[in-house]
This record gives sequence, C-alpha cells and structure tokens, in this order.
Amino acid sequence: MASTSTDLPATPPSAPPSAPPATPPVGGAAPEPLSSRARLILVVLCAAQFMVALDFSVLNVALPVLGQDLGMSRGALQWAITAFALPSGGFLLLFGRIGDLFGRRRLFVTGLALFGGASVLATVAWSPAVFLAGRALQGLGAAMIVPTGMSLLTTTFPEGPRRDRALGISGTLLSLGFTVGMVLGGVLTDTLGWRSTMGLLAVTAFAVLAVAPGLLPESRTQDRPRLDVPGAVTVTGGLLAVIYALSTAAERGFGGADVLVALVAGVALLAAFVLVESRSAAPLVSLPMLRRPSVAWGNLGGLATISMITTVVFVLTLYLQDTLGLSALSTGLVFGVQGVLSVFGGAMTPRLVGRIGAPRTLAAALFGQAVFTAALLGLGGGPGSGSGALSGVVLATVAVSLASMCHLIALVSYGLTATSGIPNGEQGLATGLVTTTQQVGMTIGIPLLGVVAATHEVLDDGVRLVVAIDAAIVLVAAVLVALGLRGWRRTG
Repeated sequence: MASTSTDLPATPPSAPPSAPPATPPVGGAAPEPLSSRARLILVVLCAAQFMVALDFSVLNVALPVLGQDLGMSRGALQWAITAFALPSGGFLLLFGRIGDLFGRRRLFVTGLALFGGASVLATVAWSPAVFLAGRALQGLGAAMIVPTGMSLLTTTFPEGPRRDRALGISGTLLSLGFTVGMVLGGVLTDTLGWRSTMGLLAVTAFAVLAVAPGLLPESRTQDRPRLDVPGAVTVTGGLLAVIYALSTAAERGFGGADVLVALVAGVALLAAFVLVESRSAAPLVSLPMLRRPSVAWGNLGGLATISMITTVVFVLTLYLQDTLGLSALSTGLVFGVQGVLSVFGGAMTPRLVGRIGAPRTLAAALFGQAVFTAALLGLGGGPGSGSGALSGVVLATVAVSLASMCHLIALVSYGLTATSGIPNGEQGLATGLVTTTQQVGMTIGIPLLGVVAATHEVLDDGVRLVVAIDAAIVLVAAVLVALGLRGWRRTG
C-alpha cells in the first residue's frame, strides 16, 4: 500500500501459493482491541456497505405507489430494480481493478459522491426517465463503493482475528441491510411517501462522504501496470448482458427474444474474456488467481448461499401472503426475526473460523442452510388444511431464520476464504470477485427457481418443489466446497 493508518499494521506479505499456510492456534487467537481510529474506519466502511444493501430492498414495497405517481406501467416497474442491478453488477470487477491501480480511497469517495447525487436525482424525479437515470447512476456508484470498500477493509485489517472480526461485522450489517430495507421501506412509504426511501439513501451517502476522505487510508498497488482494456470491455459487457437477461427473465420468463439474445451474447463475451485474459500481459483477472482453490471454491460457496437464500425468501413471501393470507406488515415481521439471528451468526463466525478454519466453517454453514431449507418441505396448504395457518407461520419463521443464520455464517466465511492469501496489490480484484459473486447470486436465484413457484398451477406444490431444489443445490455446494478445500488452511 502507498500509505496506511499508523495504528493499524499493514497486511503481511502472503505466502507463495505453493507454500503451506500457517495453521491458526486451536481455539483461535483472541483479537487485540481495536484503536479508536480503527473503529471509526470500520464504522465508515460498514455504513457504506449497509447503505448499498439497503438500496437493494428498501424500494421493493414502494414500487406500486411509485408506479402510480410517475405513471409507470406494472411491466415497466421491473426497471426500477434492473436499472440499478445492471451497472452495480456489471462494473464491479472493472472498478475493483481501477481501485487497485489508481487508489481505492479515491474511487470509494468518488462512488459515494455519485451515489449521493444520484439518490437526490431519484428523490426529486419528475418522470420515469429521470428516475431510472438516477437508479442507474446509483448502481454505478455502488459498483465503485462495494469492491473498494471491501478491499480497504481487507488491506486495513490484517489476516487473522482482526480481519475475521471486521468481516463478521460487515457481513452482519450486509444481511441486516436487506432485512431492515424490507421493513423500513414499508414504513417510510406509508408515512412519508416513496421519495423518502431515496432521500434516506442520499442522507446516508453524504454523511459517510463527510468523514471518509480524512479518515480512510489511501492504498494502491506499488507498480502501475496498464489497465487491461480488452478484458474490461468483454467482462463488463458479458456481465451486463447476463444480468439483464436474468433480471428480465424474472419478470417475463426466458422465452423473450431480447432475453435469449442477451444471454447468448453474455456467455459469448465472458468466453472471449477468458481467452483475452489468457493472452494478456497485464490481465484484469489473473487466471492463476481463479485457479486458487480458496478463490474458486470460496466463490462457488458464496454463489450457492446467496442465490438460494434469496429464492427461499421470494417463495416464502408468496406462500405467506397468497396461501396463509398474511398482510405485508406481518410478512415483514416474519422475515424480521432472521435479522436477530443474523446478528448472532455474525458474532459467532470469527470464533468458528478460529477453531476450524474458514473453509470448514463455509462447508458446515452451507450444510446447515440446506438442512433448515429442507425443513420448509413440511409447510402445509394453509388455513384450510390440517396444518393450519399458525403452524405454517411458526415453521416458516423458525426454518427461514435458522437458514438465514447459516447463510450469514457462510457469507462471512466465504469472504474470508476467497480473499485470504492474496497480495495487497490484488485485494481489489479478489474483493471484486467476491462482490461480483454476491451480485450475480442475488440476480440468478429468483429467475431460475422463483418462476417455478410463480407459474405452478398449485402454489403450495410449486413452493415445495422450489424448496427441494434449493436445498439440494446448497447441499451439493457444501460437499464440493468440503472436498475442494480439503487440506487447505487459511493463513493468519
């Protein structure tokens, strides 16, 4: 790094890939108390990540009101989400690498300013076009904030108990951001109108922006290689096309010509990206990095846990409201319980990692998520069936909360696994891969499995089918991660 905080030790150089990493002490080393400056840095970085997570869910319940106010049709409302998802997912890898080369703090601050200004534009939008432009610029700002924020965290806090603790807190707030957004969005929309949801994001962005420049240490690679433009074009274009196809399919299915063309184009561009990177002298993504077991299997586990938990939440929302007849507020309270257990999961993850290592923690958490997801197969047919509404609500609340707790543990441990042993100069790339996995995971689950429940003739049967497939996918991922990372131990 070019500079670091004086009271935070720099991350030690990582061991070569061929060298066996050191084994952490049994029981895990107790983390040293963080200094006041370190605590403030953690608060700022976590606040930014929480803000972006909030943006993914805070607008959902406001969409019907927003559509009436701006004159957007029901079909057009999907673009309120897609306009944000496209740039926020498509540009993550590119901006993660730009931060490595030209300064992570600089790009982080730029992203905050862009996100805040775009939120103001979305708040005062007087037409659908203006609102969607604001959402797209929000997504672009988020694509700068997320990978640089995580890489600032991983380069500021060295591998070991300190980083475990920091990522545990960050992962907990990331999970809470989605939960809080669902509840807060409804409250703000009912009391102050849909524009207040965007206004909240603007206030948060500018509050973080006010303290970030003077607090965060700047960091970048010591060498200054050229940016891999062909790689940047192909991977960004490929991600944009795939995310567009999957986001649109979530609303209209996979039969549309635009969906099929975008999906084929996206796959072709990503294949071209791999070819370009194999021949580039300064690749955007180092293929040897992708071949690291920790990076490959860690991100696979992350993709499984994120995509499948979002699918469970989606189908359970349909079940609770359409089958059991719960109101939107009651449904929100059911999912609110998972936020409490997420805090517990985030607190216990560093201890689990210290005892058994991040890879084993990831595999165990995936197994737990699969088991508790499978428990939802016991859901009945609603008030008219023998199970009754109360038992259905209780089972749904307990099972999804425990599955979400395991998801949070998997979320944190996969981030630790996929960024461990990576040199500081490539931390932006490694965290860009992690955050890209998160974005793609949130995008693919619902269109791939949620439509099974939505289009099934009997909703209850569709929900149970999705739950079965969901649990099976997570279980297979748990086995693959356990086998793929067998014998691999994280440094620190």
